Amino acid sequence: MKKKVFLTRTLHDFALKELRKKYQIEIHSGKIPIPQSKLRSKIKEIDGLICFPYDIINREMIEEGKNLKVISTYSVGFDHIDTEYAKKKKIRVGYTPEVLTDATADMAFSLLLDIARRVTEGDKIIREGRWKEIYGAFDYVGVDLQGKTVGILGLGRIGSTLAKRVKAFDMKITYHNRKPVTKSKERTLDAKYVSFEKLIRESDFISIHVPHTKETDGLFNMKIFKKMKKTSFLINTSRGKVVNEKDLVIALKKKIISGAGLDVFDKEPISKDHPLVKLPNIVLAPHIGSSTKETRIKMAEITVKNLNLGINGKKPIYSVGY
Repeated sequence: MKKKVFLTRTLHDFALKELRKKYQIEIHSGKIPIPQSKLRSKIKEIDGLICFPYDIINREMIEEGKNLKVISTYSVGFDHIDTEYAKKKKIRVGYTPEVLTDATADMAFSLLLDIARRVTEGDKIIREGRWKEIYGAFDYVGVDLQGKTVGILGLGRIGSTLAKRVKAFDMKITYHNRKPVTKSKERTLDAKYVSFEKLIRESDFISIHVPHTKETDGLFNMKIFKKMKKTSFLINTSRGKVVNEKDLVIALKKKIISGAGLDVFDKEPISKDHPLVKLPNIVLAPHIGSSTKETRIKMAEITVKNLNLGINGKKPIYSVGY
């Protein structure tokens, strides 16, 4: 008898075709994200689960999966999964990191360029019929990128790739990690290691590339915003919970910092009534950092490979914990 696999949302046709050859599959087609009650009932009888970053796979959920051998998430993040408990239960967890590096770095730089030159703001001005006269010397000005300092928090795959984009625009690069990267990598990227405090105080743009953990939860709050330059901008394509959104709203309203570009939020999707939506000095994107045709196809390929390996007791290509 074929092993059972459940998908909390559909994937590309080629991925489904491959899965159907090997497994008895079922795809959730209702409300997104899948209601926890439905997922709990389905997880009881399956061998493999393909989930997405908004599906909460906590200890209680994993406990229900008596036959569960693998959780394969279609995402680079895995903070929605209790990976420690999965490891304890000998359940493999696979994720899709490296393939979305370029797309996410491009997104971070897009937000940086957009907020600096006020592109989205200008688009809105035209669409709303508010462009009544040709702008003069002091009207509707943005800021140059050349010579400005970009502080990259987390010089991993995505942060390093962003640094390459930034370097091409003649910007200065500083970074902070838990520990410095190799001197060779620093020379290649022309990046300088600084303390977190120095990065916060001296950067013109700060781009966040760290996972959401207990240490990074709400890391960017009012205390930090007050230490940043009044002329600085915050870019976040990592995880929404790394930024305290209530404090960010106040910081933007009171011009404690100049602006922000966000692709991720505390709770997604955010509504049109969210306080951030009403601010002019912020660019908002609906969590589309990995959203290119090419990247999404690669993610599907890896998600299926991770599932195939894990369901057969082997380590996924990209594995968490076990």
